[in-house]
Amino acid sequence: MKPVKLSVIICTYNRDKYIYNVLKSIAENDFPKNRYEIVLVNNNCTDQTEKECSRFVQNFSDVDLKIFKESNQGLSYARNRGVSEAGGDVLVYVDDDAVVNSEYLKTYADFFETHPEVDAAGGRIDPRYETREPDWFSKYIRQLITAKLDLGKHERRFPKGKFPGGGNAAYRKTVFDRVGLFNVELGRKGTGLIGAEEKDLFDKMTDQGIQFFYLPNAVLYHIIPDSKLTRDYFERWTYAIGKSEYLRTHSSRKKYLKRIFREIVKWGGTAVLWLRFLVCLQPKKGNKLIRFRYNVTRGLLGR
Repeated sequence: MKPVKLSVIICTYNRDKYIYNVLKSIAENDFPKNRYEIVLVNNNCTDQTEKECSRFVQNFSDVDLKIFKESNQGLSYARNRGVSEAGGDVLVYVDDDAVVNSEYLKTYADFFETHPEVDAAGGRIDPRYETREPDWFSKYIRQLITAKLDLGKHERRFPKGKFPGGGNAAYRKTVFDRVGLFNVELGRKGTGLIGAEEKDLFDKMTDQGIQFFYLPNAVLYHIIPDSKLTRDYFERWTYAIGKSEYLRTHSSRKKYLKRIFREIVKWGGTAVLWLRFLVCLQPKKGNKLIRFRYNVTRGLLGR
């Protein structure tokens, strides 16, 4: 069986505080250097990202690092540029504000070599706080803010309605020939928080019967700064979730109405959880869930 070559794609915008460490964590994987390349897409960084990348090249000259500048602002533009520049059989997207475990590359390579019928996969995502987790976090808010993902200790297909986190996902390159690229109407642009480009892509994959699996041993540690734990960020992020869903579904009346119906159902579930937290004397957690649902609905309605 021919070994697969990996293209590790990192799309970055003004993350000079973290970019060296994510590159370093990849380079320190116990995996042959000739079996992977790193494709770094600089999406108009104005900080010290270039300097940090140069420092990495000096310290890890044996790693095949290719750097490209994508002038169109937006994460989806950067991710699509990564597809076009990648030379590997499997494209592994890694967030620029994270580090990966030492088994990361081997886990993905071994999986795709032994499962030729599977075209995509995603690994575990664990948050790493620069300070501490707020007392108003519930497991539901934690997943929203930190992208935490843990489906257990065993490889398995993602359950219906679930999909890999965009910052720790891998695809055979042929997937993009079948379903197209990331939707540039979605995805973060600069400091904006519009997303859902991964969800849009995985929905297209699901429609075509493309399988994607959960790999517990491909672990990404997502760094969570204090700036993501503020009230302002919470308000902007939760509204952006709803607005992203509006942008993703509004072109189809049927799809949009279906999403509105799901939102009504979600309000019922949120009310039940709010009552549970109230009974457990944890009103802060319950109130945050109500506020989250309110902001998502507002965004979904285009307000």
